[in-house]
Amino acid sequence: MSAETWENVPLAPPDSIFNLNTAYKADTFPRKVNLGVGAYRDDNSKPWVLPVVKKATEILLNDPTLDHEYLPITGLPEFTSAAARLILGSDSPAIAEKRVTSVQTISGTGANHLAALFLSRFYVFNGAKRIYVPDPTWINHYSIIRNVGIEPLTYKYYDPKTIGLACDEALGDLVSMPDRSVILLHACAHNPTGVDPTQEQWGQIAEVMLRKGHYAFFDCAYQGFASGDLDRDAWAVREFVKRGVPSLICQSFAKNAGLYGERIGALHVVASSPEVADRVRSQLSVLTRSEISNPPAHGARLIALILNNPELFEQWKVDIKAMANRIIEMRKELYKLLTEELKTPGAWNHITDQIGMFSFTGINAEQSQALIDKTHIYLTTNGRISMAGLNTKNIRYFAESLDKAVRGQL
Repeated sequence: MSAETWENVPLAPPDSIFNLNTAYKADTFPRKVNLGVGAYRDDNSKPWVLPVVKKATEILLNDPTLDHEYLPITGLPEFTSAAARLILGSDSPAIAEKRVTSVQTISGTGANHLAALFLSRFYVFNGAKRIYVPDPTWINHYSIIRNVGIEPLTYKYYDPKTIGLACDEALGDLVSMPDRSVILLHACAHNPTGVDPTQEQWGQIAEVMLRKGHYAFFDCAYQGFASGDLDRDAWAVREFVKRGVPSLICQSFAKNAGLYGERIGALHVVASSPEVADRVRSQLSVLTRSEISNPPAHGARLIALILNNPELFEQWKVDIKAMANRIIEMRKELYKLLTEELKTPGAWNHITDQIGMFSFTGINAEQSQALIDKTHIYLTTNGRISMAGLNTKNIRYFAESLDKAVRGQL
């Protein structure tokens, strides 16, 4: 028998987040807590199907005209046009001037991939093909960018000493980069730190990028989920487009609509003219056709219904606010427990200063591992926790365990 064809394939390491979730599920400890998963959970630690999604699903199920034919290559038009208005604003001049190309993608991950692939084929890089990502960033950004033949490099973003934004260092890095560099930016609710620039700091970033001719690669996975306000969370994207910073936007509806498994997202490229937008659309269509042929329909139909039906849209805003507010309340309660009741050593204002699903606690790898091993609280070893994993039933246990970890008492 001939030698095994794949004998030289190395064993890949498991995905750290999914591996953490697997370990949590196998744990039989009754008070175990999962703070690693990046998905919303209600106060009973259960997945939450948004009421608006239930209503939209019922409408679809009772639609006698519903079929399962292919969508257009670039997606469901009612979805892509509404998604563009959601992120860019219904009064966006770029949309009115037909300078925006919008393509349906396999959630935010697919949008990031398609954007990077398009840049690898058509962007005129100043030197080597590189995309600069914040340090730290969503770990999958590195794999997505490398897989299309582009080198991911980092720029300073997070300051572990202040557990906040290293704004001056970030601006300095943007100035020192070659002109016309591609810069990946988290539109809101930075993953994994929960640290966002202020509007003033966003303005400073935009000024530097305009001066240097940089290209903005926005990743927007949490619009509405961060603050509870869809318009507020889209501010940075709209400001950059308003100022004329060359931009594309990767958009996901996994978190803010709870449609994690439906894989519904979009890529929007803002061009300089309708003619350029048409050329961009033609090439994105070719790339999409070669990879997935046509995007899936169900999630797009759900979001199209929600975005285009005024009643459903208002219900969605209520649902989003409910999710965001629960996380905000968990931040306030954790801060109160640590500072007022337990008097845990250190400053903990970053817990309430940060925004969105994730929070960098500021603890080190040894302390994080101790929480996993000794208290059955599952988090990443860099000290990142998912605030959605906290609730009124487990937050005191977590706070007391975190206090012991900080004091070295575990």
